[in-house]
Amino acid sequence: MNAPTALRMRDISKAFPGVQALAGVSLVVHEGEVAAVLGENGAGKSTLMNILAGVFSHYGGQIELRGEPVTVHTPKQAAALGIAMIHQELNLVADMSVADNILLGREPRTARGTVDRKQMLRRARELLAEVGLRLDPRRLVRQCRVAEQQLIEVAKAIGRNVRILVMDEPTSALADAEVRRLFAVIRDLTARGVAVIYISHRLEELEEIADSVTVLRDGAFVGRRAMAETSRAELIQLMVGRPLGDLFPRESAEHDEGDVRLRVTGLSLPP
Repeated sequence: MNAPTALRMRDISKAFPGVQALAGVSLVVHEGEVAAVLGENGAGKSTLMNILAGVFSHYGGQIELRGEPVTVHTPKQAAALGIAMIHQELNLVADMSVADNILLGREPRTARGTVDRKQMLRRARELLAEVGLRLDPRRLVRQCRVAEQQLIEVAKAIGRNVRILVMDEPTSALADAEVRRLFAVIRDLTARGVAVIYISHRLEELEEIADSVTVLRDGAFVGRRAMAETSRAELIQLMVGRPLGDLFPRESAEHDEGDVRLRVTGLSLPP
């Protein structure tokens, strides 16, 4: 892509007791790009994204935003830098209203220092409209469907002036129509220059929504490809480390007669 680089993660490493989760992983994402991160379970995808989101404070390597080195050791620091992550397990407070969730910690205040509920509801409606939701912002989150909660998370991120949005398996609990709606919102965000990092195991989704794909295997960087210039077979090979044919070898039609445990011939069932 010719767009400016929004994010560059260089030689990222992370170890837990007895486990090297990441070793020398790199990731490049451009403004206005949907950058997929692909890998089997345990490949290190979520660990890498949790480092970017400030969840894991200690790590090796360097993070650059728009060419400038930054330090990300807390979620608050990540938010201040315009980084937001929507986890597979949504991070909303079920017994609070939609508006309270969207503006949590950033509630508008009156001149007396109290929460300005009118302004809060107005701003929540504006942000919901940006993601195509016509919800009463006074509704409790637990009364909203999962697809609506996903978009509430996106509205919350937009309200924080997000520049890099990480989405971890965002369609795992969505129906096809809801996936289409989410993709429309993602395309609107990238049209504004937001960089979207998209984690999914569904290759058919990546073919539709992703511009690039970075593959991780066993905590290491394997490769980066333009999505339009690669195939499912190549991506699977990068993920597992061997050609697709090796995963499902053809069985020979010839069998060793000495291994036969049971043979039935001429079997019939009388009327």
